[in-house]
Amino acid sequence: MTTMTSPRGRRRAPTRIERAAGRAAALQKPRVILALLLLLALTCVMLLDGYLRAEVGGDERVRDGASSSEVPEKILDGGPILTFRGGQATSVSVPDKTIALTFDDGPNPTWTPQVLKILQENDVPGTFFLVGSMVSRYPGIVKTMVEQGNEVGIHTFTHVDLSYQSGARVDREMEQTQLALAGAAGITTTLFRAPYSSETDAIDNYSWPVYKRLGEDGYTSVFVDTDSDDWKRPGVSKIIQWATPSGTDGASVLFHDAGGERSQTIEALPKYIKMMKAKGYTFTTISGVMQKDEAAARSAAKTGTSTGAAAGTDAAAGAAAAGATGGQPTGTPPNGVGGTTGGTTGSTTSGLQAAHRQATGATLYEGKALIAAVAVAEWTVPVLSVGLMVVGVAVMGRFGMMLILARRHYRQRNRRRFGWGPTVTRPVSVIVPAYNEKECIANTLKSLAQSTHPIEIIVVDDGSTDGTSEIARAAAESLGMTNVRVVRQENAGKPAALNNGVRSASHDIVVMMDGDTVFEPDAVHQLVQPFADPEVGAVAGNAKVGNRNTVIGAWQHIEYVMGFNLDRRMYDLLRCMPTIPGAIGAFRRDAVLEVGGMSEDTLAEDTDITIAMHRAGWRVVYQEHAKAWTEAPGSLKQLWSQRYRWSYGTMQALWKHRKSLTDKGPSGRFGRVGMPLVVIFQIVTPVFAPLIDVFTVYSMIFIDFRAALLAWLAVLAVQLTCAAYAFRLDREKYRYLLMMPLQQLAYRQMMYLVLIHSCITALTGGRLRWQKLKRTGEVGTPAGASR
Repeated sequence: MTTMTSPRGRRRAPTRIERAAGRAAALQKPRVILALLLLLALTCVMLLDGYLRAEVGGDERVRDGASSSEVPEKILDGGPILTFRGGQATSVSVPDKTIALTFDDGPNPTWTPQVLKILQENDVPGTFFLVGSMVSRYPGIVKTMVEQGNEVGIHTFTHVDLSYQSGARVDREMEQTQLALAGAAGITTTLFRAPYSSETDAIDNYSWPVYKRLGEDGYTSVFVDTDSDDWKRPGVSKIIQWATPSGTDGASVLFHDAGGERSQTIEALPKYIKMMKAKGYTFTTISGVMQKDEAAARSAAKTGTSTGAAAGTDAAAGAAAAGATGGQPTGTPPNGVGGTTGGTTGSTTSGLQAAHRQATGATLYEGKALIAAVAVAEWTVPVLSVGLMVVGVAVMGRFGMMLILARRHYRQRNRRRFGWGPTVTRPVSVIVPAYNEKECIANTLKSLAQSTHPIEIIVVDDGSTDGTSEIARAAAESLGMTNVRVVRQENAGKPAALNNGVRSASHDIVVMMDGDTVFEPDAVHQLVQPFADPEVGAVAGNAKVGNRNTVIGAWQHIEYVMGFNLDRRMYDLLRCMPTIPGAIGAFRRDAVLEVGGMSEDTLAEDTDITIAMHRAGWRVVYQEHAKAWTEAPGSLKQLWSQRYRWSYGTMQALWKHRKSLTDKGPSGRFGRVGMPLVVIFQIVTPVFAPLIDVFTVYSMIFIDFRAALLAWLAVLAVQLTCAAYAFRLDREKYRYLLMMPLQQLAYRQMMYLVLIHSCITALTGGRLRWQKLKRTGEVGTPAGASR
């Protein structure tokens, strides 16, 4: 870092802001990246949550009535358990007097625990076909389910009809559910039941290839013999009746532990279990059915039962063994998760159900990562939803306050009898801090030469290297201005330049402006009239964008008229004006010196001095008739730089004056009224406002485009109403409002990122230096400013 050397050769020590500039510059790019990453993370969390709720990628199509001409008859007429061994399809039936209780669509935090309790109390196992998205949301229930000795199978991840899906989607549905099971209970499974499936005779030409594909991957597909149809909520007696197999037939019986209101299922289930036990039925899992079938086949083979029967049973035994061990031709269970079988029971050495495999390695850790990510999404999205409502209420509340108070302010200040007191006619000092303003300084002085109020002009050249001071002297001479003084100083920043000007001022009122700003002829006269009231210590003028004929300029013009000026009217009535604009503001000289002058502690010296004036007991007001034209940033890069400095500087100023929250008197009044309003309306609400846009885009893409679009247009209409009213109060032409929809789509998003960037800088303790924007000098005298 270089230091300035004075003409005498002495080296000036850098200011605190300059000392931090090098460190801050190195940190800016990472902070921008971090801000973008935060928005990306928010989007990813929302997409994950939407995927879990089938809002993203959901497919509600269900195939019905398709032909089954390509499905083997033995499968259509066979048992409810379908396995593939060496590519050969085989079905297994449930033995007589045996019930395999199966439950679909869970887990559910309300109903599944009640089902588990009933099964445990009755010493009955169940086979639960779980939806992966629900598993990832409620992993604790699944862990309890497995530890209790129940069996689990896959019911896809998002409960879609796989006959409509691509091969890649089918694989993804299975793999993601396996990961969810691994993360929740440390296991994977070989069992599968397709959503919307029923008995085997419902298999059609579209679903058959899916079952074959999954069978080749080692999955056993499970159907039903008896459906309780409990999802129809027909009544407890009907559920029990429909779930009861005829005669002594065994059955795979379907209940639901999720997917709707299941109180009838909870009431019917224990009655059904007791009734079937009384009839001599035993209860087992799907793997238990296959083990019984395997044992029967082996027993028949040993006793030399009829050769034909033995051959048929051997096929079933092979199929049963395949299902019990994972059924893959290569002997590798699904997803490559290893598992060993022991003896003839088909259970693993670790005591798992035969269809379960211990998850290890990458599968286990990926599963845990999935569960953790879902937990974050499950916690984050509701919080963001609450934040969205709060932001929405705050935004609408702000609009309402601005409209009501701005109208009141306008009517109060424009009454025919309104006045601040005796007309202020005494001379005032105008301070123009300038750093490399060769393009603008002449126009600035030209506008001041037309002032209708007696003034002295002090141009403080803050170490310019482009001949600003020489241009200022030449302009003053050519205009015949004998009331201009040019003061040169080493480059020390804008606050130091303003303080130098205040010390050099000859009059008790000082007007401060930027070196790129031009005043209307009566701007100074209008600006100083409030000082007729001895309680007024500072006055904010009406800054307007001069270069408004570009897209960026038009966006800023809307922002200046609607945001800044409506806000100032509101804050004026509430007596908590947070900022005197640097482009046009006036102060009592003694009041400025009383609060210590313009401070270098923050980047927003105008906000800092304004809050200090409030705390010192002075009143700060807004004078709408004092108009000045300023050159707004002409590129997105310059705009980002300026607004970054503004927003970060505002945070610094608020933090500096935080003790006002507990002070008494005027300081406490600002702390308890002005400070919360500024924090809510200028920091918290804008920081979280992107939620509105993110949720809107999300809703348009994945939920209801029409409803989301109408909601966005309604908000835009409210904003347009506020903007139109602001333009009316300022007597601006409405044609610029045509740019407002585009402003909401592009400009506002940039302002969000700037503010988030500033928050990250504040949280990481970064510092910035006062930055010089590139000027073109295109804003000339007010008469030439385009309206």
